[in-house]
Amino acid sequence: MLYACGLADFEIEDGVLKKYKGDSTEVIIPDGVTSIGNLAFSYCSNLTSITIPDSVTSIGDSAFRDCTRLASITIPNSVTSISTRAFCYCSSLKIITIPDSVTSIDHCVFLGCSSLKSITIPDGVTSIGGYAFNGCSSLASITIPDSVTSIGDNAFYWCISLASITILDSVTSIGESAFSYCSSLTSITIPDSVTSIGDNAFLGCSSLASITIPDSVTSIGEDAFQYCENLTEIKVNENNNKYCDVDGVIFSKDKKTLIICPNGKKGHYSVPDSVTSIECGTFEDCSSLTSITIPNSVTSIGNAFMGCSNLTSITIPDSVTSIGDCAFLGCSSLTSIIINGNELKINYNEIKDAGKSITDAIDIIHNKKLLT
Repeated sequence: MLYACGLADFEIEDGVLKKYKGDSTEVIIPDGVTSIGNLAFSYCSNLTSITIPDSVTSIGDSAFRDCTRLASITIPNSVTSISTRAFCYCSSLKIITIPDSVTSIDHCVFLGCSSLKSITIPDGVTSIGGYAFNGCSSLASITIPDSVTSIGDNAFYWCISLASITILDSVTSIGESAFSYCSSLTSITIPDSVTSIGDNAFLGCSSLASITIPDSVTSIGEDAFQYCENLTEIKVNENNNKYCDVDGVIFSKDKKTLIICPNGKKGHYSVPDSVTSIECGTFEDCSSLTSITIPNSVTSIGNAFMGCSNLTSITIPDSVTSIGDCAFLGCSSLTSIIINGNELKINYNEIKDAGKSITDAIDIIHNKKLLT
């Protein structure tokens, strides 16, 4: 067992540990050091454990970056600041306790810590930065304390073992891709304090079966629940003033705009006759839907059906005056479109090979022309 106790192994200036120059596996940082500087231990591939004295108050940017054998570390209560990328790509790090003295988890701090199984976020932390736990593929559960008000973009991206997460009611925003590809996540409770859910927030959460949007939410980003193939319903609190749901499908509060159909919906779906507009991406990648009927109240359809690979037929009323150019992109099983009682038999591959889109075909039948 080797200890790097000799001061010759450390470059220290005015209390700042600038660089560790040894190659020991276990290191004790000398008393009196007040700050671990940027990149101080970065790429120390032999390092397996380190002891930080309680004289240290800050850990710098990338301080332990790519210490790929570092398995354990104790951070004393004296530390109040842990900078960006401090432990990123410490791929052997399994357990770490963040002291109560720390008030924020900066972005990318634990990025790529693929062996990290558990972590305790102390009550004093107010924000979790972007990419903070991105790629922590062994992280199984986490509790976010009620001091946290924001969860940054990509904070828990690709935490594929994360099966449960508790968010307390201090959080007001969930950032873009915050929980993208958390493929083991089966349920999550969004507290009443949240007002915005970012783009792609839960994209790729393939085990998520249901979710409830609280009355506080006023903004849901694009593709927030994309590729959630087992998500069969998205419920909305009845007191929400911006959104509502009908049978687990999200609409505007007045039910005139159809916004999100969860990817797990199966078989046939009939759009309610209160709807006048179907937004871009509404049915995107609903690969279990086989047919859709649209009422004559609808006048516009965005790029709504992209990736509906098992959709075989759709009924579009004559009231529709605009359809997105890519509305049916990837609808490779679509063979029948009924418009105002007239059926258009189509071959997706022939249309694609001709450099046309299904929207072109619909325009042609509206104008009583033949597809060429």
